[in-house]
Amino acid sequence: MDKKISGFFQDEESFWVAQLECGHKQHVRHNPPLISRPWVNSEAGRQEHLGTYLNCKICEEELGS
Repeated sequence: MDKKISGFFQDEESFWVAQLECGHKQHVRHNPPLISRPWVNSEAGRQEHLGTYLNCKICEEELGS
């Protein structure tokens, strides 16, 4: 289920995590070739992605229960 990104923070290992509008969180790593998210490595890139959508798997699981 697509949810808007409302913010970002770093976890205890300094990986970037997106805070979603639903209250859930999702890691947003740049890990080529599997995941290409070079924007996550800069403040400007993260700011540009505020309000964009990520698939929240937790919301999908809750809906399917």
